[in-house]
Amino acid sequence: MSEIKACLFDLDGVLVDTARYHYIAWRELAEELGFDFTEHDNERLKGVSRAASLNILLEIGGITLGEEEKARLAEQKNNRYVEYIAKMDSSEILPGALDFLKECREHSIKVALGSASKNAMTILNNTGLTPYFDAIIDGTHTSAAKPDPEVFLLGAQAVNIAPEHCVVFEDAEAGILAATRAGMRSVGIGSPETLGAANLVVPSLQQISVDALRESFAAI
Repeated sequence: MSEIKACLFDLDGVLVDTARYHYIAWRELAEELGFDFTEHDNERLKGVSRAASLNILLEIGGITLGEEEKARLAEQKNNRYVEYIAKMDSSEILPGALDFLKECREHSIKVALGSASKNAMTILNNTGLTPYFDAIIDGTHTSAAKPDPEVFLLGAQAVNIAPEHCVVFEDAEAGILAATRAGMRSVGIGSPETLGAANLVVPSLQQISVDALRESFAAI
């Protein structure tokens, strides 16, 4: 058993509920382009970068665009998303998330963010979560999107903890795969049907504690 010395968290869908704002902004863009974008379609965008998400959206709509137009649309979507998250507050922290972050610190476990979001600091500041992190690695620090392990390896490096002592908390398949590629253990937040590759799956952070995590990973 490798001792747990750091916990690395994805942001959207793990700590805060911003996924619906992403969906609304993408759906509005799709409507302007003349096609429907469903919640089922939106599942494909979880844990994926903005540019890659736009490519998936355009693929769903059967639309081909040049790079300049794609950049404009990605910026348009982000501007709408930023308008939504600017109104966020601590009420949008997901159940159990704040308590678990506090518990990690009480057990002297390092806490880092590993998110593809380039708006992570806005969200953390608006919800009051910023002080609970020892390191914050977001989309402004990375060049490769999940499932590339870059974001988690940078997080481990930032808190000076070896990957084998890190546990990643993710709600997306791409994030779980990134954790595995980084040589880290993982906890899927959500459904075992979609996150079965994780070492442990729970519905939310409300269903986990540091002691339960250590017990579950005792043999891993």
